[in-house]
Amino acid sequence: MRDKQMADLFDVVEFTVDLPQRDLRAGQRGTLVEHRADDAYEVEFANETGETQALVALGEDHFIIIWRAQSRTWVPVAEQVAVLVSSLPERTRQEVLDFARFLYERSQTQSHVVPGSP
Repeated sequence: MRDKQMADLFDVVEFTVDLPQRDLRAGQRGTLVEHRADDAYEVEFANETGETQALVALGEDHFIIIWRAQSRTWVPVAEQVAVLVSSLPERTRQEVLDFARFLYERSQTQSHVVPGSP
């Protein structure tokens, strides 16, 4: 179960699933433009020039918040990761934790390597 996101209008979100029938792919960014009574959000996806490509109703389980309009701040990467990981099955969460440990250990080893040494 995904941790509850506190979404507000005009937050920037990143799509977490593909929606091929609307030509939308995971990773695309959009803006929350309406919060509907059924707890879905209308998300506007625009191109580089600001033209609307799609306006789609999405539940919070289809996006993560990456920029908060109210505070005008980017959501920390650790918070984005936590939201995504919380929606994964327990076994997969363990794999993510194991990989994070590997990356941490590797970064510790690399930070102790003297330049020019083998």
